Parts: sequence; structure tokens; C-alpha cells
Amino acid sequence: MAMLTDEMLLDSYHMAVELKLEREFITLLLAEIHKRNLDTDSGSILH
Repeated sequence: MAMLTDEMLLDSYHMAVELKLEREFITLLLAEIHKRNLDTDSGSILH
């Protein structure tokens, strides 16, 4: 995850939510987003 830029991480998260990928994968992305203190600006079901 450290190799992803903040923008790439957020894009990946938004795309994963949009495509309804596995919840575990979305949770992993969201954990990294929180670790970096980023804001998703999304109405995700995981919030």
C-alpha cells in the first residue's frame, strides 16, 4: 500500500465501492485511507 499515492489510493477505493468488489478489499483500502488521515468524500456502505 505504501507505493500508492494518496490519489491512487482514493481512486482505487472509490472504484472498488462503485464496482461492489469484495468487502474485505474495500475495508483494507479504507484502513489505509484512515491511516493516512485522508477523507473519502463518499457515501460508502462501510462508513
